[in-house]
Amino acid sequence: QVQLVESGGGSVQAGGSLRLSCAASGSTFSGLCMGWFRLSPGKEREVVATIASDYRASYADSVKDRFTISKDNAAKTLYLQMNDLKPENTAWYYCAAQMAMTTACRVETVAISTWGRGTQVTVSS
Repeated sequence: QVQLVESGGGSVQAGGSLRLSCAASGSTFSGLCMGWFRLSPGKEREVVATIASDYRASYADSVKDRFTISKDNAAKTLYLQMNDLKPENTAWYYCAAQMAMTTACRVETVAISTWGRGTQVTVSS
């Protein structure tokens, strides 16, 4: 298993940036499909980005060209750089892992099996 702890959330004005981090422990990090999803009231869970073991990334259309997912295997840390934030990006953001490679590591198909406690992002207009 892997344990995930997010950090880096906060409050920013529209157009601002935040960098989320996720520290992983307890399992092989480098071989996992990792990603970020978000939850906000009245909306379905949205997987915003994934990164495969070979560093291939995928993004939801809503964040493409503004968010960047990356990872540091040596530090067992996942990142999400969020630029040009919009009020509709306000949500709780969760770091997630797909432990078994049963589906492709893409936002459309990732099978999330574990996640952290989340970090809150608030974007004001």
